[in-house]
Order: sequence, then C-alpha cells, then structure tokens
Amino acid sequence: MNRDDLKNRTKKFALDVIKICDQLPEYNALIVFSKQLIRCSSSIGANYRSACRAKSNTDFINKLKIVEEETDEAIYFLELLKEINDKKIKVIDSLIDEANELLAIFVASIKTAKKRNSKNLKS
Repeated sequence: MNRDDLKNRTKKFALDVIKICDQLPEYNALIVFSKQLIRCSSSIGANYRSACRAKSNTDFINKLKIVEEETDEAIYFLELLKEINDKKIKVIDSLIDEANELLAIFVASIKTAKKRNSKNLKS
C-alpha cells in the first residue's frame, strides 16, 4: 500500500466515523464520546499526512507514534459506543476492524522506520 492509498484510507475512516456519529441518538454520553471519536479519527489522517512530510526518519517515527496513539484512542471510543449503543453494532464493528488494520499498518511502519534508522546510525 502506498502513501496516497493510506492517506485516502485514513480520510475514508474519518468520514465513516463522522457519518456514524451523526446517526447516533443525542444522549449526553454519546455526544461526548462521538465528539472525541471524531477528533481522534480525523487526527489519524491529518497526522499521517504530516508524517509523510517529515524532515527526517526520526521525525517520521515520532509523527507516526502520534498516529498510532490516535488510532488506539479511536478504537477505545468505538468500543465505548458499541457498549452503549447496540443498534449500530455491525457498523461499529466494521469501523473497529478497519481501525485495527490501520493500527497494524502504522505499528509495522514504525518498526520498519526504526530498523532503517538504526542501520543509518551504524553506517
């Protein structure tokens, strides 16, 4: 998967989250959780785009770590929404699956970048 594909995938994830949050009932807890979920899910793509413009491999790693944290946070809030709102379980489950796949990609990218970084330091 190339960078443009991942940029599009993270954008689609954020848009899908926004769509599901717009369909949620307006309970106080759901409003708070959905706002935070929208923030962190949109932050995934924004910070990934920033990582793609990193000035060094170390900068890339640090920015991808932020992406990793935001993705994990999105998973957490999706799990909370699933527990609270049983009407959208299938859609929320598919978003959790996508977030977990994205998380695996980012973790693997961080590991690869760290290996590359350590090789460059040894040279």
